[in-house]
Amino acid sequence: MESTHEHPSFIRLIRWLVWVSVLVSASAKHDSCSNSKKSCAKNDGDDGILVVEVEGSAILATTDEAFICATLDWWPPDKCDYGTCSWGQSSLLNLDLANPLLEKSLKALQPFRIRLGGTLQDHIVYDIGLSPSQSCLPIVKDGTDMFGFREGCLSMERWIALNTLFSKTGSLAVFGLNALINRPQVGGVWGPWDSSNARDFIKFTIDQDIQVDAWELGNELTANGVGTSISAEQYARDVMELRLIIDSLYEGFTRRPLLVAPDGFFNPQWFTRFLNASGPGVVDVVTRHIYNLGPGVSNDLVEKILNSTYLDNELGHFRAVQEILQTSATSASAWVGEAGGAYNSGHHLVTDAFVFSFWYLDQLGMAASFNNKVYCRQSLIGGNYGLLNTTSYKPNPDMYSALLWKRLMGTKVLGTTLKGYPQLRTYTHCQQGSTDGVTMMLINLSNSTVNVIANLLSHPKNKPLSHGEKKLKYQLIPKTSKGSRPDLVRFEYHLSAPQQDLHSQTTLLNGVPLELTSTGDFPSMDPVVKENSSPVSIPPLSIVFVVLSDAKVSICSTQQRG
Repeated sequence: MESTHEHPSFIRLIRWLVWVSVLVSASAKHDSCSNSKKSCAKNDGDDGILVVEVEGSAILATTDEAFICATLDWWPPDKCDYGTCSWGQSSLLNLDLANPLLEKSLKALQPFRIRLGGTLQDHIVYDIGLSPSQSCLPIVKDGTDMFGFREGCLSMERWIALNTLFSKTGSLAVFGLNALINRPQVGGVWGPWDSSNARDFIKFTIDQDIQVDAWELGNELTANGVGTSISAEQYARDVMELRLIIDSLYEGFTRRPLLVAPDGFFNPQWFTRFLNASGPGVVDVVTRHIYNLGPGVSNDLVEKILNSTYLDNELGHFRAVQEILQTSATSASAWVGEAGGAYNSGHHLVTDAFVFSFWYLDQLGMAASFNNKVYCRQSLIGGNYGLLNTTSYKPNPDMYSALLWKRLMGTKVLGTTLKGYPQLRTYTHCQQGSTDGVTMMLINLSNSTVNVIANLLSHPKNKPLSHGEKKLKYQLIPKTSKGSRPDLVRFEYHLSAPQQDLHSQTTLLNGVPLELTSTGDFPSMDPVVKENSSPVSIPPLSIVFVVLSDAKVSICSTQQRG
């Protein structure tokens, strides 16, 4: 009988089985790492601690001081989606401007931009310069209209009242003008904009000494617009006309309002044609809208929000906008002009709950990293995605997220990378109000606690090191107390949901519910103070801001680039 261990065919079979088992094991490990519900952290050497690298040699991007922005819309109370009417008295025409919580919220966010606009802005006329036969009528339902509502009107009394509130609270108004009023349409092709009502409105605004930060033209009219679209070339001609109106009426002013366009969904071909047709010196800001989670009625919103691969899909759009601006003749900067995540008014207990802070804060970090100067959240109040509750005006969880961002994240963005663990989203800015401190925002999408250290790199990662030069400068967040200074501390702000109930409308800060005080004021939102001598521990499904005031990152004290 032959000895089987010497048979060549048997040996080849054993080798093949071992090779297959290795492949299966590697594939299983990859699958577990890709599953956001499991932990598969890459080690920094031997103990599973995640290593974040922060570029300390250059500023990656910058934001405006009033980066945080939110919208006020025109929707009336009978705007309903999927059987739910979520707008109430939150419109520009019926919002309670005397509500003390509204005023306190605006003051807490200042400097803060308010974008006044939305779908129905192209249905709004302004009660100035109208003929005697034209009355200032409210918005009413109309089943024959593309958006279900008939044309409405903004009275000048209401316009003055709105701006009295904005002036009192230090809010910067960005107003979206009606781009469709009296616009002719022949054979399905839209003709030129009738600017007469807008010109009268802008002149009235100037005469009343009302301060407007920016004027926009039209809402979502780009490419395959929502309900209506205008060719890039015609829209460019319309925007050039608005440029002439602004320059003429604001002649002699120290500062003129910005011209913001096109305020629609991103289409690279349309945006490129528009910028080429309008040319340099016309548009100050290029804006787009983001509703990347789909309709509010979807049942998979939370799954998308917690899926890092899905969140990364928006990176391509941010990058494409940046490339178009860099290669076109315009010197315009980029804004996100409206972003509600889930369209058709959002989804109650998702877009107004704690879970939405994962999406919102990640969006803020991503937008800032691609040099977007402003990010306008849909909405300040109204629908199911407001920073404030539509009926009580009390803060929803994302209001607290916005406040923490504003207080902690400065205008200078530092490049930040983490390899091997996509469930942890990481962003770093120079600290707000500090010359050389930094703030890190860490978003844990997984069901596992992760521990993080951070290294500051003194040399750009994409450039070779010169002779004697070292890549690592020092540890921002050290692994152990060995070699660390005992006098250095860090400030941690941990955000989580009660009992990990992601649908909760309560946010815990360091384990304590964030609630208004008995006088209706915002809580102090204090951090926990820790010695900076060990990794930061981030519990499952939570967010942490880590402030390192003594980081001594010299690039943060230099003049920022545009």
